[in-house]
Amino acid sequence: MPPDAAELTVTSEDLLPNVQQKGVDMRVGLDIASLTLKRQVEIIVLVTGDSDFIPAMKFARREGAQLFLVALGHNVLDEMREHADLMLDLD
Repeated sequence: MPPDAAELTVTSEDLLPNVQQKGVDMRVGLDIASLTLKRQVEIIVLVTGDSDFIPAMKFARREGAQLFLVALGHNVLDEMREHADLMLDLD
């Protein structure tokens, strides 16, 4: 039997946003650390304006990797610029 039309009605209460980051920054930071510790990369290209990556950037450079930061028009903190070997601001 087909479902009743009233059962298929979607209301604004059914469309509540779920805006959780789910730890993506942490995972990317761990990948950066792991790859640099294992000497599996020499250059990292990080496309972000998110200052949460500053600790991973510092770590990668201390371990000898070159870090290129691509901002894509985002405002980037001076501290992020300090920890990048090369800064590209592409619009």
